[in-house]
Amino acid sequence: MKTYDQINKKIESKKAVVLTADEIIDYVDKKGLEKAAKEVDVVTTATFGPMCSSGCFLNFGHSKPKIRMTEAWIDDVLAYSGIAAVDLYIGATQLKHNDPANMYFPGEFRFGGGHVIEKLVAGEKCQLFGLSYGTQDYPNREIRTWFRMEDLNQAVMVNPRNCYQNYNVAINCSDKPIYTYLGYLKPNMKNLTYCSAGQLSPLLNDPQYKTIGVGTSVWLAGARGHVYSEGTQHSPTCKRNVKEIPTEGAGTLALTGDMKDMVPEFVRGVSFRGYGTSLALGVGIPIPILNESVLQQTCVRDKDIKAPVIDYSYDYPQKTGKVICRLNYEQLKSGEVKIKDKTVETASLSSYAKALKIANILKDEIKAGDFLLSQPGHLLPRIQGMKPLKVKGERA
Repeated sequence: MKTYDQINKKIESKKAVVLTADEIIDYVDKKGLEKAAKEVDVVTTATFGPMCSSGCFLNFGHSKPKIRMTEAWIDDVLAYSGIAAVDLYIGATQLKHNDPANMYFPGEFRFGGGHVIEKLVAGEKCQLFGLSYGTQDYPNREIRTWFRMEDLNQAVMVNPRNCYQNYNVAINCSDKPIYTYLGYLKPNMKNLTYCSAGQLSPLLNDPQYKTIGVGTSVWLAGARGHVYSEGTQHSPTCKRNVKEIPTEGAGTLALTGDMKDMVPEFVRGVSFRGYGTSLALGVGIPIPILNESVLQQTCVRDKDIKAPVIDYSYDYPQKTGKVICRLNYEQLKSGEVKIKDKTVETASLSSYAKALKIANILKDEIKAGDFLLSQPGHLLPRIQGMKPLKVKGERA
């Protein structure tokens, strides 16, 4: 057994043994579980891909004369202003004002909230336009100005749902192409798409949430962030295999971090043709090797993780619950699979190369004594389902 304090003392003295989730598999095969658990202190996990439920709070400070913004746009993207005078929240999927969306299908969705966030992190100039009905203490009714990240008092990324533990594989069984948040799907099952780092993904390396919880320190696009809550749609009560690895979407994390410390490479606006905008984000999470059980779970392999293949032309939008089959990530990463005697091309929306880069960056920061671990204040719920939205009358 090890404790967080013991591991952090080794990190501070730059003596910690740190491996990525990609490296630990062969290390345990070579050393054995018992010996490896004594030697290894931390395993780094990571993921990089679109995370729609993301956004940020921005504080602008007060103009002269003062304004209490009741409507606001940043680069013509609507920001939520129902907080305080000069606080705004901008979400990754919010579209630019007057974007034709899918009026001329499929829409291109060239710019949205995710792109504004990318520009801010990159240090680029953005335009703020704010309106107000005016009050005696905040008399200004309109403001238009240009600003950069450095002009803001605070820019805090607050993401209600990131790092899905597992997720759907999308396929199209219809005879027409379709456009989804998992990309373009050719007709008649000619291709499929998925979005996970597989054996490198954080919650797949801690499937029972033994170390990742509220207060866990995370590497959020280069900034020191943390888990502030279970993520929305956190649904751990689901189908799992004998190793407790979920075979469908399960746990999620709510993350926050200071945008002023983020690295542009790992914060990118995304456009999905025919669907909308999003934000691709890089996240790294260290797992402390407290005991053999924790280490054993970080040895998960792509072949051990199965994801459900779902028809996005009918079963997904109609919420039928039907699963065509389940494929493991070794199969998905191979480039093509066989489904119902058909050869199907596979493609990932998640970048394993960037995820591996993040895992190694985090590894180096920990080995250099620059990133300490934090024990969670409380662990994530393990028994919890996801309720559907029921359409009810007023008296129901």
